[in-house]
Amino acid sequence: MAPEINLPGPMSLIDNTKGQLVVNPEALKILSAITQPVVVVAIVGLYRTGKSYLMNKLAGKKNGFSLGSTVKSHTKGIWMWCVPHPKKPEHTLVLLDTEGLGDIEKGDNENDSWIFALAILLSSTFVYNSMGTINQQAMDQLHYVTELTDRIKANSSPGNNSVDDSADFVSFFPAFVWTLRDFTLELEVDGEPITADDYLELSLKLRKGTDKKSKSFNDPRLCIRKFFPKRKCFVFDWPAPKKYLAHLEQLKEEELNPDFIEQVAEFCSYILSHSNVKTLSGGIPVNGPRLESLVLTYVNAISSGDLPCMENAVLALAQIENSAAVQKAIAHYEQQMGQKVQLPTETLQELLDLHRDSEREAIEVFMKNSFKDVDQMFQRKLGAQLEARRDDFCKQNSKASSDCCMALLQDIFGPLEEDVKQGTFSKPGGYRLFTQKLQELKNKYYQVPRKGIQAKEVLKKYLESKEDVADALLQTDQSLSEKEKAIEVERIKAESAEAAKKMLEEIQKKNEEMMEQKEKSYQEHVKQLTEKMERDRAQLMAEQEKTLALKLQEQERLLKEGFENESKRLQKDIWDIQMRSKSLEPICNIL
Repeated sequence: MAPEINLPGPMSLIDNTKGQLVVNPEALKILSAITQPVVVVAIVGLYRTGKSYLMNKLAGKKNGFSLGSTVKSHTKGIWMWCVPHPKKPEHTLVLLDTEGLGDIEKGDNENDSWIFALAILLSSTFVYNSMGTINQQAMDQLHYVTELTDRIKANSSPGNNSVDDSADFVSFFPAFVWTLRDFTLELEVDGEPITADDYLELSLKLRKGTDKKSKSFNDPRLCIRKFFPKRKCFVFDWPAPKKYLAHLEQLKEEELNPDFIEQVAEFCSYILSHSNVKTLSGGIPVNGPRLESLVLTYVNAISSGDLPCMENAVLALAQIENSAAVQKAIAHYEQQMGQKVQLPTETLQELLDLHRDSEREAIEVFMKNSFKDVDQMFQRKLGAQLEARRDDFCKQNSKASSDCCMALLQDIFGPLEEDVKQGTFSKPGGYRLFTQKLQELKNKYYQVPRKGIQAKEVLKKYLESKEDVADALLQTDQSLSEKEKAIEVERIKAESAEAAKKMLEEIQKKNEEMMEQKEKSYQEHVKQLTEKMERDRAQLMAEQEKTLALKLQEQERLLKEGFENESKRLQKDIWDIQMRSKSLEPICNIL
């Protein structure tokens, strides 16, 4: 179970100091400790429109985000509050309260635009908060949405950064929720009741015409419709008489408008139930460290004068995480091998089987913790490191076997060497006695288990080192004729040749086992990569089908409203999505 992070109150995530956006390192530390998936809800709107009150309610608290009571904006930059998600166990709810747009003290819309863009980039649900009804003034105040393609790049490819390329943005962008405060209109059309969502869709209807006025009217509406096909609207009555609004957080529930209380409860229930985990392209869930990386990447891009690029942010994050995934996989491999392997192993195959099991688990660890590994660069690094560690274990195994065998030889053959020094075999018939004793000791050596893969090689070298002793005993043994001595010499030569042949066969067998292991290792990498790519492909297909359904729904609305040209422009997005879906074929030629 991942540990919960529960900040006692909000803290600054991104400071807005003298027109410069600066990330708060203390906030990044908090994010880096959140291993759970995060649901990120950001709220944006004009200053003094009650954004902070709604965020406090989402946090389940009466106080938290600062509520100002004057014409000055209280929140500066972007503030963050991390709390356990009340409806999703093992998830963290990250609330982002933003600096009020249009603050009279700033007189600079540049930072407002960046705050707006960052809120969209970082959130999974984006709440736009405004006062009153959705009229042209409200749309004009939402001009930031028309500037999104001037503030954000979907990918690093040149030329794909316009409203007509909205398909590139939709997969990254959050769900859109418009909250209307102090709403006084009756929700009805032609005497028939309508929902807040119906009201939003009616407000987003386009005006026919190509003149400047029509374009100004249609642009923000088109942008909302194209960039945010998933949208929702909530309306709120006045919370209390105006004289009490300055101290809204201090009012008891019975002092608030009952309709307002019910509307806030409905809003909170929807947001907490329907806001999804923040994801990257391909449905990759974002946790605290990933959100931390996105914050840094985007703010650094803005500070350096570049446009935040969603694709680059994901690739930068992938570089960090894939590198860490390799280290996690290697650590798991070494832990498993350390627990399972007892050197020396009886055979090379025994060691290779243990390696293969640990390698398979290590690849699984890598696959679980990696994403967007372009050209399998990091998987190749993992493969090379696993191969190096396998070879190192083989060397350790050989050394452990050699050390064990050398100690065993000393123990078994030591008394025989002492007898030779004492001249025990320097007599007629001594050579026969020596060879008999030598054979007995060889049999004893063979019977000792767990000598490892160097047992035969070490014994062979040891016996070769004693050939001069045996030859001297043979030549000085007066009980043997010259003919018998010549026959014995030939027998020894034949025995040595047979031993050398067996050693060569043993080496060939080991080489074959190593080659077989390399092939099995390659196949394991391919198998797991193929499975991961199939899962990723299915996820991308589902994501694109969802986006396609929303786009087709929007296209149908445009046709019903009689905007064929806009429908045709939207068709480009639909074709792009369909072509991408067709291109997501299973990849066979990998690694």
